[in-house]
Amino acid sequence: MSSKMPVLFVGHGSPQNAVEHNEFTHRWKQLPHQFSKPAAVLCVSAHWVSEGTRMTAMEQPSTIHDFTGFPPKLQKFTYPAPGSPALAQRVQELVKSVPVKLDSEWGLDHGCWSVLKQMYPAADVPVVELSIDSALSPSEAFRIGKELASLREEKILLLGTGNLVHTLGLMQPEAKPFPWAIEFEQALKSDLQNNPANLVNFSRYPHYALAQPSADHLMPLLYVLGAAGEDKPEFFNERIVMGSISMASIIWGKDYSEGQKELDRHFLNTCRKHSNSAFLGKYLPVSSKN
Repeated sequence: MSSKMPVLFVGHGSPQNAVEHNEFTHRWKQLPHQFSKPAAVLCVSAHWVSEGTRMTAMEQPSTIHDFTGFPPKLQKFTYPAPGSPALAQRVQELVKSVPVKLDSEWGLDHGCWSVLKQMYPAADVPVVELSIDSALSPSEAFRIGKELASLREEKILLLGTGNLVHTLGLMQPEAKPFPWAIEFEQALKSDLQNNPANLVNFSRYPHYALAQPSADHLMPLLYVLGAAGEDKPEFFNERIVMGSISMASIIWGKDYSEGQKELDRHFLNTCRKHSNSAFLGKYLPVSSKN
């Protein structure tokens, strides 16, 4: 396997995905088999938006339950991965375009731990989170990603989590993908494959205001896209649920083999034969706070 780590953007959906077995979490579980185990994970989650750019820097980050309306068991869930003050300081050194403040108060939110619980259930990989600075433009977020790209050579996995389409107010449990959601997602995918630099102008895509009422679930994509460099994207979990939530995910720097695609297609067909709420689980939180 390559010594250079890939870059990931994962459509995270519901915090319930931390404990569910469904078509999405199936693929998350398979990801660690596609590349070597990282020395640490640097996560940019849609659920940490701050004034200024901040970086978790504690030895043991807490598990943040930034949602409501889910079973009490999920409210008590913990993901006890260690932090990495050394990596936080390394990020400070690498990012020159904006000041990075070390943070000892945040922790790991569900945008981060719901995915990592499926990827690394033993919680034995150190994790740090980088916040989304509310004042930064997409191009500035992209620049930070470029500044962090060298971490891939240091066995650091760069992970962004959000959703390409994220419209909670319009989602319907049994709805097919809304046409505007499909069109917006396809415009993003087309540029990711052919003109990734265009993503810094994502507000110009058709139906942007509908597909992203706020940009928080799309901004993590810009950070990891900057780190991806010239690598080509491979898409997986390409499905829009509840009409207006895209679970599409992307990996750069690692071939998504035809054999893996066939396994995923088989599992997807099995899921859809049993597609009830008990099997697939809930997808989105009733509400969340940043």
